[in-house]
Amino acid sequence: MPPPVGAHAVGTAYDDPHGEQDGPGMLTEARQAAVTLVAVALSGALLGVLWWWLAPRVPLVGDVVDGSWVVYLKDSEGEQAVGVDGTFTLLALGFGVLSALVVFLLRRRGGVPLVVALGVGAFLGSLLAWRVGVWLGPGQDVIARAREVGKGTTFSAPLKLGAKGAWLAWPFAALVVHLGLTGLFGPRDPDPYAQHQPYHPPRYPQGPHGGKSA
Repeated sequence: MPPPVGAHAVGTAYDDPHGEQDGPGMLTEARQAAVTLVAVALSGALLGVLWWWLAPRVPLVGDVVDGSWVVYLKDSEGEQAVGVDGTFTLLALGFGVLSALVVFLLRRRGGVPLVVALGVGAFLGSLLAWRVGVWLGPGQDVIARAREVGKGTTFSAPLKLGAKGAWLAWPFAALVVHLGLTGLFGPRDPDPYAQHQPYHPPRYPQGPHGGKSA
């Protein structure tokens, strides 16, 4: 006896034909998100090293005026300070693209917690990169440095990030790229109605007078 139409539609419309769950459980998602946040944030140390290494140096000169040391830019029209901010921003954008690609390839079925962890980790990584770069760069006491090198001698200014909005370059790029990858290559939810053929009642052979044959 064929199953009733209602029971067939209700009982199997939302079943997974492969017997798989729709994505990892909440505990697994939280664990993956935590690992992603920590890993992305710690990679900011590498960004800080690259920023310190690649950023242009801002030249300063010390002088003595009325018995006091003063420090000023050697080239007041130079664009080195802009280059420092630009270097950090470009590196952060590259890290955003790379981190989004790695997270997508490793956790293709990640949900909202993973995306939030990626954005928060990228922002924390930017802060860490900024602090690491400043720490590796020249000292912050420019007067002491001017006295050390002597009057009229050029030395490098401390590494400084003038445009604090550069902190958002990494999380912005990471979220945009991850969203694009998910939209283009992410897993698709199966159509529950496309997996089942509509029910057709069985046809019985007709007798010579139009009735059902025995």
